[in-house]
Amino acid sequence: MKEEIQAYNNGLNPSEKDICDLLQATIERELPHAENKIWHGHPVWFLEGNPIAGYSKQKKGIRLMFWSGADFNEDELSVRGKKFKDASIFYNDAAEVNTEDLKRWLSKSEEVQWDYKNIVKRKGKLERLK
Repeated sequence: MKEEIQAYNNGLNPSEKDICDLLQATIERELPHAENKIWHGHPVWFLEGNPIAGYSKQKKGIRLMFWSGADFNEDELSVRGKKFKDASIFYNDAAEVNTEDLKRWLSKSEEVQWDYKNIVKRKGKLERLK
């Protein structure tokens, strides 16, 4: 785990840290080739510079977000973005994380991708990569 992501997780309360440690470990195991870093203040994983998954602490809990998740056809990813193709789920306890669902979503994050990397160049227009 990168030190900056470990520092992010360590800065959370114990319950939130447990959730984030589980998410981080699963993401790293399922997407070993993905680049990761703290981006806009929270951990994000990228494939070829394109953001695909990340998590952050919010008032509702720990938000796990997939940048192209709206097209995964997964009911559990019920928090949808209004402007882009993102979809999320919130957790308040590590026991709520279904790792089989998470693995499936991570697999879909490789198969279904919108080009966020070039969104500024395209003046806010998204194009499908995969």
